[in-house]
Amino acid sequence: MIAAATPTLSVREGYREWVPSYETTVQDQMDLALLEALESVPWAAVEHAADLGCGTGRTGVWLRAHGVARLDGIDLTQEMLAIASAREIYDRLGEADVAATGLAGGVYDLVTTCLVDEHLRDLKPLYREVSRLLRLGGIHVLVGFHPHFIMTAGMPTHFDRNPGEPVAIETYVHLLSDHVDAARAADLVLLEMRERLVDDRWIALKPGWSNTEITL
Repeated sequence: MIAAATPTLSVREGYREWVPSYETTVQDQMDLALLEALESVPWAAVEHAADLGCGTGRTGVWLRAHGVARLDGIDLTQEMLAIASAREIYDRLGEADVAATGLAGGVYDLVTTCLVDEHLRDLKPLYREVSRLLRLGGIHVLVGFHPHFIMTAGMPTHFDRNPGEPVAIETYVHLLSDHVDAARAADLVLLEMRERLVDDRWIALKPGWSNTEITL
């Protein structure tokens, strides 16, 4: 777990407090730009998808705009789910853990987990649940912070509770090999992998990262 000088909240409590500023804090370059870059996912051919850790529905909006026909979502935080529900893009929403969703098994063409894995102490339960949810030939898309970014920057997921009052949310480092091992144990295989640098586009959005020359 990443040590933080700022107060550290649980995932549920942290995201509950973050709700008012979440949409203006999280940048599309963090996750949606990576979805755009993927070449192995036939988005418009996806009939049924599950968005795990759906939050306010940012990923869901993107999936619907790219042709996903049916979409279910789960999240730990009721306040996040309320915003997702108001978007009216999900066929089903529920409060649940990503490792125990309560969703039907073997029915999803696609399962997404975006900006979620860094909050999990152990990756294996997530990958086991994803494997259970996917139909034969289904695809799991995971987008998260690069471990080198978290380790080098020493930066857990965080937000400002008030101006100048940062609060951290419990964050864990998972090496890329940890993901590969957990996925293989759940009978999943790697189809495609994308990594990004903290480049000029990022510095324009996050000037404080100007000395953070690492991957995201």
